[in-house]
Amino acid sequence: MTPPADAPAFLDAHGWSGARIEPLAGDASFRRYFRVHADTRRAILMDAPPPHEDPRPFLDVARWLTARAFAAPAIHAIDMERGLVLIEDFGDVRLRETVDADPEAAVPLYAAAIDLLVALRAHPAGDWRRYDRDELQREAALLIDWYCPAIGLSIDGDGYRAAWDEVLHHAEAAAPVTVLRDYHAENLMLVGERRTLGLLDFQDALAGHPAYDLVSLLQDARRDVDPSLEERMLARYRDATGEGETFMQSYHVLGAQRNAKIVGIFARLWKRDGKPRYPALCPRVWTYLERDLTQPVLAPVARWFDANIPPELRGDPLLIAGARGLA
Repeated sequence: MTPPADAPAFLDAHGWSGARIEPLAGDASFRRYFRVHADTRRAILMDAPPPHEDPRPFLDVARWLTARAFAAPAIHAIDMERGLVLIEDFGDVRLRETVDADPEAAVPLYAAAIDLLVALRAHPAGDWRRYDRDELQREAALLIDWYCPAIGLSIDGDGYRAAWDEVLHHAEAAAPVTVLRDYHAENLMLVGERRTLGLLDFQDALAGHPAYDLVSLLQDARRDVDPSLEERMLARYRDATGEGETFMQSYHVLGAQRNAKIVGIFARLWKRDGKPRYPALCPRVWTYLERDLTQPVLAPVARWFDANIPPELRGDPLLIAGARGLA
């Protein structure tokens, strides 16, 4: 995590001369983050190196959110050619660690996260790409493109796509909203004394179904969300929006779709990108996926899973591949 060579000159040019640069934990992309200290000021330096990364989507969504009074980081300085962006520092207090340390905080903090999504859906979607059937199919296919080959499993790919095609109309929005797509406990910061929810990692926003970000929050790939909390927060959301059973069908279809996608992404991060910590997250995601597949609306997809991926092959792909002599 050595700072980019151009970082000091970039900071000097924008009033942060002589600033101290400290690495922060990265994410699953090529982006890297550093905390910048100059006297009593702090900021975050995003390194989004071209051609692998393009900071413009982050900037566009941040401005859209800020214009509507949502707490996205303020933008202090930009160098598009170098892929360097200096943004507001929301600190280190994430919803995840706060709830892990104090389980009694889960209900009020998750309730605040639900209320933010209710407020977000009150705005027509931004000018983003549509989260359409083709995109949903492409994402769901990540499971058969990466997870199944990683464990040496031969499956019916055409049948997989056909099964999803029977249910994905439930996942398409008649009135799309801005879908942040990574709305979960590790991307929600508690900012200031009032613990305002600060938003991060929204650069992949699309115009899609409002149930998607609910799934991202309540079927969190990186921390266990108790089913009773999921049920309580869904009730809060539905009470606030008047959504009924049709919405819940969409929620479960998008839950299954997102979880299938994430299992594939975690396998890809291991096999393609050399990041072996991600497979260990898969068992949790499989638990969510199997729970969604019990819903009648997902019967065609559930039948495909029953016929193609035995229960004992649903888990950590690194461990499964090792047990099958493939790792």
